[in-house]
Amino acid sequence: MANLVQELNSLDFSVYIGGPLQAAVKAQHDASISQVNFIKEVGFVSPDEDEDEDEPGGLRYVDFKYKKTVPNPDFDPDIAVSTSNTPFTNTDVTLQVPFLSMLTIPSLRIDELTIDFNAKLNSVETQAASSEFSGSASISAKFWKVKFNASASYKKTSSSTSTTERTYTLGVHVRAVNDELPAGLARVLDMLEDNISATTN
Repeated sequence: MANLVQELNSLDFSVYIGGPLQAAVKAQHDASISQVNFIKEVGFVSPDEDEDEDEPGGLRYVDFKYKKTVPNPDFDPDIAVSTSNTPFTNTDVTLQVPFLSMLTIPSLRIDELTIDFNAKLNSVETQAASSEFSGSASISAKFWKVKFNASASYKKTSSSTSTTERTYTLGVHVRAVNDELPAGLARVLDMLEDNISATTN
């Protein structure tokens, strides 16, 4: 009969359990690096050729231009309202907004990892044995001479069957969430929002 305990002990649990854990750690690492690359590639302009390629360039802005109605500083209430003398006038406004403050920065975090590993071993052993005996004998006598004939046969058949069924199942459940931004990055984004400026022409 198979030694099931020894067979279970021979399983490499570092592969079945450690493999998914290492994959989760690598996925978290890749997510963090992806966040850094996103900020560098999207939030900053390309560096000049004279600068270090690893250093980001200037901050990338988005310009919005629109018309805004503002009080007319040249309005004279003593003069009749006309095309040139109106209490309000339209002016062109250019709004500069840091690009990063308009986007959702990816911040993926693995919140939960569940590993379910099941090993099932079934051992079945059957034995069958059969035996058969047959024999014959004859004897005859004539005066002092004796004639004896004998024959015998013996047959034995045996069989043994051992079967071990192995069933392994591995289930990995991963729950990832979009985590809150780190405190330092959130503060930088707040500073960028304060840096939004509007200029009038």
